[in-house]
Amino acid sequence: MAAAAPAAAGAGVCRGRRSAATVAAWGGWGGRPRPENILLQLRQGQLTGRGLIRAVQFTEAFLTERDKQSKWSGIPQLLLKLYAASHLHSDFIECQNILKEISPLLSMEAMAFVTEDRKLTQETTYPNTYIFDLFGGVDLLVEILMRPTISIRGQKLKISEEMSKDCLSILYNTCVCTEGVTKRLAEKNDFVIFLFTLMTSKKTFLQTATLIEDILGVKKEMIRLDEVPNLSSLVSNFDQQQLANFCRILAVTISEMDTGNDDKHTLLAKNAQQKKSLSLGPSAAEINQAALLSIPGFVERLCKLATRKVSESAGTASFLQELEEWYTWLDNALVLDALMRVANEESEHNQASTVFPAAGASEENGLPHTSARTQLPQSMKIMHEIMYKLEVLYVLCVLLMGRQRNQVHRMIAEFKLIPGLNNLFDKLIWRKHSASALVLHGHNQNCDCSPDITLKIQFLRLLQSFSDHHENKYLLLNNQELNELSAISLKANIPEVEAVLNTDRSLVCDGKRGLLTRLLQVMKKEPAESSFRFWQARAVESFLRGTTSYADQMFLLKRGLLEHILYCIVDSECKSRDVLQSYFDLLGELMKFNVDAFKRFNKYINTDAKFQVFLKQINSSLVDSNMLVRCVTLSLDRFENQVDMKVAEVLSECRLLAYISQVPTQMSFLFRLINIIHVQTLTQENVSCLNTSLVILMLARRKERLPLYLRLLQRMEHSKKYPGFLLNNFHNLLRFWQQHYLHKDKDSTCLENSSCISFSYWKETVSILLNPDRQSPSALVSYIEEPYMDIDRDFTEE
Repeated sequence: MAAAAPAAAGAGVCRGRRSAATVAAWGGWGGRPRPENILLQLRQGQLTGRGLIRAVQFTEAFLTERDKQSKWSGIPQLLLKLYAASHLHSDFIECQNILKEISPLLSMEAMAFVTEDRKLTQETTYPNTYIFDLFGGVDLLVEILMRPTISIRGQKLKISEEMSKDCLSILYNTCVCTEGVTKRLAEKNDFVIFLFTLMTSKKTFLQTATLIEDILGVKKEMIRLDEVPNLSSLVSNFDQQQLANFCRILAVTISEMDTGNDDKHTLLAKNAQQKKSLSLGPSAAEINQAALLSIPGFVERLCKLATRKVSESAGTASFLQELEEWYTWLDNALVLDALMRVANEESEHNQASTVFPAAGASEENGLPHTSARTQLPQSMKIMHEIMYKLEVLYVLCVLLMGRQRNQVHRMIAEFKLIPGLNNLFDKLIWRKHSASALVLHGHNQNCDCSPDITLKIQFLRLLQSFSDHHENKYLLLNNQELNELSAISLKANIPEVEAVLNTDRSLVCDGKRGLLTRLLQVMKKEPAESSFRFWQARAVESFLRGTTSYADQMFLLKRGLLEHILYCIVDSECKSRDVLQSYFDLLGELMKFNVDAFKRFNKYINTDAKFQVFLKQINSSLVDSNMLVRCVTLSLDRFENQVDMKVAEVLSECRLLAYISQVPTQMSFLFRLINIIHVQTLTQENVSCLNTSLVILMLARRKERLPLYLRLLQRMEHSKKYPGFLLNNFHNLLRFWQQHYLHKDKDSTCLENSSCISFSYWKETVSILLNPDRQSPSALVSYIEEPYMDIDRDFTEE
């Protein structure tokens, strides 16, 4: 029996004979007891896998004696008993009783930890969770949980759901409080995969899901969902609340761990990573996305979750059951605050009432009574739904940006995600804050971490991904608004947009306003310092991206969007670089090739003082404003080639067009655009500067003025007393441009659609500029003097 060895060793100690482990722990024969020595050796054993690693290596008598001095709360002794009671032939009843003793010793500590009340944990030198882990408790619980994977004589071992639940709760509390435990669990890949199987039980689902989420958050290599046994059956059997919680796990498994997709990641590094990925095949995230999309009804259920109303969510009793296990539900601090808020609101209404009834006053199902006095406040029900929806929207957003984008687009259109979100817009997504709105512990309603704000941002990101270069964007409108687009095209005597004609009217928004119009309304009311301005502008801009549509532009112009943008840029003198960039990008898309937009611009910017403020904002950061510069330059070129009284009037009156038309202005922009970027610092954010400089030179080439522009750049170099520095840099940038764009269909299509210049003309212009013939008047090398030539650098990511 497993208990025999500790008992015998214990007898030896009573007779004055010590085991080797005990001798080492005491610091040698005749040494004084040193608690730190034991813990140090256990820690060393934990790291090396040798020496002292578990409570079972000590005798109970020894541990009891040391506990008096060290105040270990009896945890090592309980682990010794647990080890003895957890042998393969055990019925585990005794194990469960021991776990019930251990659990409260750790849960109070975890509660104090997550609520930042460190006083409790600071009263002892070594917290209970630390002692539990150090004496082998974590590894022992992993072994106990995984007993069902072991077969004896063809029969798989079983442990009760209640016992699994206790093990999971103790493991989670230890992970919360003790550094390194979560990482060690993450290294046990078979254990992580096994945990997914525990989510089949409703009793253990919440504890399992929360533990998995924490583990996956620190795991170095992404888990593959196709390795989870019966994944399709597992997910299909989840109820809606379980599926919403499961989305927290999915958020980790379907997002690239180091995608390089953020704007700060260099394009050199991204290109290198893409080449590497091509040789390795699909990434784990891509495999996981495909695995989820193969589950019947998965996307449909996500759409239902995202669009259900608060009144359709689970009843109070079910929610209270989740709240009772506060440390396993969604966000610890949020739930603790929620419980406290319920108690406060109830006590304010009725001093005699309590959230939870007295002992023994429970219903047959073991849940608290939910009388009128103990109903959850509406604010908590809303917060409950918000926490679910932001996870679901995140998963849908990631899937929309993945390899199966068109498949996901088709499904979420079919399952009416957009009209469903439109119906929730006022009451949930962009609801007004109430005084009792719940927020995360230690935060306020305006903090970017609050669930209310996170939901809004996630919603805007979803709209951006949904609209970006996809004809389904017209589902953001209602039938009346689609008719308005048709009327705009008819009045302008231009063909109606084909995507509008092809839009399935049964899938568009209903009600008085579509989702895009609702977004414009809140956008115009947003405070100047709001963090939403950036995301709102990005979402609206994505609706305009792609081939320029006059009808789309006029639809937004008629709703006062241009005036709102100019007010924010000029009159409020916005200081945020991110917001300014998003507003300049949106303004560029709104005005491009649109005479009416330029007339509106001139009407608003009606004084030299206002125009100077506008120019100051443009010139303060060309990385932020270059897309607007590009759009105005392209528009000027088109207007100059049109014979129309309306266009001629705008050309003669518009301050902005007159400013851009001047060659010194264009040269100033061109010089600065090339000078602020280098191959090693190119990112998705600033590569637009390179393309804007190319647009200026392509239009010059059309007018046979390319040699003039290159000669002027050379003169500007010399005036800065640094000949060759700009043109060498531009030559290297164009070489990189060829490598980057000639192998990326999407990028080249975007360049063509946004500029209305064929991609072949882009390629020809770059080739002409890179011509090695120094006799060519349009080649860069013709303007770089031999002593300053430096054009053959290798592109390597440093």
